[in-house]
Amino acid sequence: MSKERKKRRHIEREFGVPFAGEILDPGAWTQTALKKLPAEGPLDLLTLFGRSAPLVVDLGCGNGRFLLGSAVWRPDHDHLGIDILPVVIRYATRRANQRGLPNIRFAVCDAVRLLERYLPPHSATEIHCYHPQPYYEPSQVHLRLVTPRFLVLVHRALVPGGSFFIQTDNLGYWRYIRDIVPVFFDFYERIGRWPDAPKGRTRREIIALRRGLPVFRGWGTARQGLSEPEALRWAETLPPPLFDADRRLRELDEWEKKGLRI
Repeated sequence: MSKERKKRRHIEREFGVPFAGEILDPGAWTQTALKKLPAEGPLDLLTLFGRSAPLVVDLGCGNGRFLLGSAVWRPDHDHLGIDILPVVIRYATRRANQRGLPNIRFAVCDAVRLLERYLPPHSATEIHCYHPQPYYEPSQVHLRLVTPRFLVLVHRALVPGGSFFIQTDNLGYWRYIRDIVPVFFDFYERIGRWPDAPKGRTRREIIALRRGLPVFRGWGTARQGLSEPEALRWAETLPPPLFDADRRLRELDEWEKKGLRI
């Protein structure tokens, strides 16, 4: 690579950690925002991406750091990221546009609605869920994402043998996850950081590591032969996510929201 080419490269960093890909000249930008979901699902993935390819889904993608990296490094995969916060989706979309990525889309949507209405059954090769909000107030416990019903929906959305990745820095949440995910997945705890992103796959993980917090990681493959009716029956026997979220971690959530650029 020439010195002139090196000078023209525009690499974006956050906390000193680069985002994958480089910002291109505007003429090479793409349009990655899925601005309107179908009035009635599901999504037509073939039309959305213009091809048939393995699909990677990020539930609660935030500013898009993980999914951007995956889209850059795995051009043979398609990627769909959703978050309930429009502001973070705007940042994620802008970054994907600037990198000229044709294999990624972002939408404002909550995870359960995406899984219930818009993601066709057995359509995703991977589903990722990083740092779901633990919610600290008793009145908000019902908002916790990871429940037995949620895991049934994840299992339904995955292709046979598809993979589910999850991580959190909340010990109470992790203990709950570790207890119930193995009902639906052959689940393994990841000891150590993800090898593809030792400084953190997500913005939240980078922040947690900078604060010296432990991060709990795991992944699993969808259990073969587990039908949706059987999974639903299992879900009815499992406890809801009633755990102590440890209010000491609340400061990190507030610090992240108020004090830092997306």
